[in-house]
Amino acid sequence: MSAPESRFVKACRALPVDRTPVWFMRQAGRYMAQYRAVRKQHSLIEICKNPILAADVTITAAEALGVDAAIIFADLLLPLEVMGVPFHFSGEGPVIDRPVRTQADIEGLRTDCAADLGYVSEAVSLVCKHFGPRLPVIGFCGAPYTLASYMIEGGSSRHYIQTKSMMYSSPAAWNDLMRKLVAVVSEYALEQVKAGADAIQIFDSWVGCLGVEDYRSYVLPHAIELVRAVQQGGVPVIYFGTDTATLLPAIQQTGAEVIGLDWRIPLHEGWSRLGFKGAVQGNLDPVILFSGWKNIRLRAEEILKFAAGRPGHIFNLGHGILPETPFADVKALTEFVQQSSAKGHSRGE
Repeated sequence: MSAPESRFVKACRALPVDRTPVWFMRQAGRYMAQYRAVRKQHSLIEICKNPILAADVTITAAEALGVDAAIIFADLLLPLEVMGVPFHFSGEGPVIDRPVRTQADIEGLRTDCAADLGYVSEAVSLVCKHFGPRLPVIGFCGAPYTLASYMIEGGSSRHYIQTKSMMYSSPAAWNDLMRKLVAVVSEYALEQVKAGADAIQIFDSWVGCLGVEDYRSYVLPHAIELVRAVQQGGVPVIYFGTDTATLLPAIQQTGAEVIGLDWRIPLHEGWSRLGFKGAVQGNLDPVILFSGWKNIRLRAEEILKFAAGRPGHIFNLGHGILPETPFADVKALTEFVQQSSAKGHSRGE
């Protein structure tokens, strides 16, 4: 860990802090002119695989916004490549030309090449060296279910027909796939921790498509295994998914220190479903950032009011910053949360 005493890390552990820490998913992205300039010269994957570029993009965004944590610039699907599942990007998102749909496909997946992702941990190390103890660095990885859904569907999906079909009809094959993913992703995440990451966020972006019992039966055991493996590195884990309001008590059983909430449930209701135990992160609707400062401020005030100054709230969006978001409003939101929450914490609210 590079900044173990930071307010962000303390908030992850639900310890009292002087104000609410704030950072944003996709805080380095196309809404920033600096990032667009880099993308004119390099593809997304080229940036990910060049530690200097990835570190620079990460640092630039964190410094420009003045946030309380930097998240390493990488792509969720990078581990697929080292498992033998190449992918590329089209206008509609990631495309996997040879989806994983049979037992033979799963048996052919490699689990011994996670070290080939070392360029990400190198980038983490560079960012940690730059910021030192003054700003924590977040590493991240995809959760087994979300990565499996990409592998099986061949890209993004609305209904996850192929994924759920494997879950239901071939549970042995499904469990083999999930175990292989946990093996690779846990090693990948722990290398980021060794490089200095202060926390790991596990993105289970698409798990909200599942019912509670399916989540408990087919996903939770593997999610628990991944969370516990990452925690062996001594850092807190943030578990985030979208459309997961009905899954929150089950997700809590992963043991992650922080549960990410999307905007579909009021923050205090989501936290209440967790018994106000542990920390929560969220949960402003990213689209609010297009509606003008008056609306942004009102919604941010509402979220801080719902958090009520309890130890363990990290302010974030309910998903990532969208590409055309006005940068000035993101920066203004950062400053508002920092200043307003400092007043609330000082009053004991």
